Amino acid sequence: MAEVTYLEAIRAALVDAMREDDRVFLLGEDIGAYGGAFGVTAGLLEEFGAERVLDTPIAEEGFVGAAIGAAWMGERPVVELQFADFVTCPFDMIVTVAAKTHWRSGQAIPLVLRCPTGGGVRGGPFHAGSPEGWFIGTAGLKVVCPGTVEDAYGLLRAAIDDPDPVLFFEHKGLYRRLRADAPPEGHRTPIGRATVARSGGDATVVTYGSGVSLALAAATRVDGDVEVLDLRTVWPLDEAAVLASLEKTSRLLVLQEAARSIGAAGLVLSLVARHGFELLDAPPALLAPPDTPVPFAPELEDAYLPSVGAAARALEELLAY
Repeated sequence: MAEVTYLEAIRAALVDAMREDDRVFLLGEDIGAYGGAFGVTAGLLEEFGAERVLDTPIAEEGFVGAAIGAAWMGERPVVELQFADFVTCPFDMIVTVAAKTHWRSGQAIPLVLRCPTGGGVRGGPFHAGSPEGWFIGTAGLKVVCPGTVEDAYGLLRAAIDDPDPVLFFEHKGLYRRLRADAPPEGHRTPIGRATVARSGGDATVVTYGSGVSLALAAATRVDGDVEVLDLRTVWPLDEAAVLASLEKTSRLLVLQEAARSIGAAGLVLSLVARHGFELLDAPPALLAPPDTPVPFAPELEDAYLPSVGAAARALEELLAY
């Protein structure tokens, strides 16, 4: 099979969904002739036309609101935000309108918001955040964070199919760095289910998004049998998968790129405190950036972000306890 990048898998998911269902359309800033800020939608305007690949003004609240209205009327809009940080602009539209509509009226809102997230690309404090944690726990929303090429395709296809609003946090640092065999056309990754990316019996790393490849690399550096659990969906959390892995290993490291007081880490650690405490043979560990904006200076950003070395050291400490 031909290899594709993480970015190409996302583009393929959009193309396949649009070819299969004429209700699927795209909207966002510069996604047409320019192909999007990162080139994800390059070529789609030529194939599907300006009525299905809509360039919008710089007005996130307006075009997310328009997408919610289109979803209400039975369409399946996919919105691209140029950077995940800009999700603050339509925040009210997302959590007050889109998330609550099904609960108050029974009306499905099949909406996908693509949010290029994460650091490592020298974006600075306004273009490199990981804000998925703001939406974890919000009834009516689903939040997915693919960490592999296969899931970049499969989770997006599943998100477009889903009757509820889905926030799709795609890591821009993985766009061209992550490569794998092209996923089968039509493949879906089930929303709400974690997967074991690496099986082991001595310690569990619970992670998602950019943390998956980082954890897999760190696992090879330590003297221990490390299991890597890829959450894939951070809301709703696959609680059974977390507890099943912890029951097997009795040691837990939670790894995320979001700042330590946001992201999925708090939800995972709360679950373990409530339902997995007796399974632990060591205090659970957390590897996450400090509670600051992402630094602009390259040296500071490198120090801020989790690294393979830092993950390996955290695992060594956990295994030695």
